[in-house]
Amino acid sequence: MPTLLAIAVGGALGALGRFGIDEAMNPWAPGPWPWSTLLANVLGAFAIGLVATSRRVEAGPGWLRPFLITGVLGGFTTVSALALQTGLLIDTGNTVTGVAYLVLTFVLGFLAVRLAVLISPGGRS
Repeated sequence: MPTLLAIAVGGALGALGRFGIDEAMNPWAPGPWPWSTLLANVLGAFAIGLVATSRRVEAGPGWLRPFLITGVLGGFTTVSALALQTGLLIDTGNTVTGVAYLVLTFVLGFLAVRLAVLISPGGRS
C-alpha cells in the first residue's frame, strides 16, 4: 500500500473514531468540560506510546507506522479541538476550568505515553 494512501485511510479511520467517542459521550458528559476530547487525546497518547515502541510495527510493512501514527492516531487526537474548547471555556468565564483542562490534557497525555513505553515489550526503560 502506498504510504500516502495508508495515511489518508488511517486519518479517516481515526477521525471516525474520534467522532464516535464524541457522540457516545455527549449525552451524559456533565458541564462544560470537554470530556470526549480529553479521553481521545489521552487514549491517543497511550496508543502512540505503544505503537512507537512496537517491534511488530517496526518489522511490518513500511506503510504501517505512518498509517497508525500519522493517520489513525493523528486523526483520532486533536490539538485544534483542545485549543478551541480551551478558548471557549475561557471566553465564557470558565478561565480556571479552561486552564485546568489544557494543563491536565498535556500532563495526562505525557504520562500516558510514558506508561505505554514502559509497559510495551519493545519499550525503553
